[in-house]
Amino acid sequence: MKLGSLFKSGRGDKPVFPWKPLNQEEQLEQLLQDSADRPQVVFKHSTRCGISSMMLRRFENIWINEEGADFYYLDLISFRGLSAMIADKSGVRHESPQVLIFENGQVKAVASHSAIGELSL
Repeated sequence: MKLGSLFKSGRGDKPVFPWKPLNQEEQLEQLLQDSADRPQVVFKHSTRCGISSMMLRRFENIWINEEGADFYYLDLISFRGLSAMIADKSGVRHESPQVLIFENGQVKAVASHSAIGELSL
């Protein structure tokens, strides 16, 4: 399944969420550098988990008009190694679904499961 097909499902007038697919180690390094200028948000999503899908939709609904941040989507099934690298670099134990917000190369906030809906910049 291509990433784009997850987010262009004909949901009426709702804008398509501005996800950047996260699928390479170099992107992780770049987003950590970019976090010095603006928050970098990473959504770690399991495409095989109903709870993860529900939280992804909730996250999109809450954050759709958020400006001033870059949003990255990590498919945990396809890029498990990259997820482990994020856990190593951040010091945050992997969970799914999980959202991490990076600022100045460090984790500013993290939320997993239902707590994702309460997360803010």
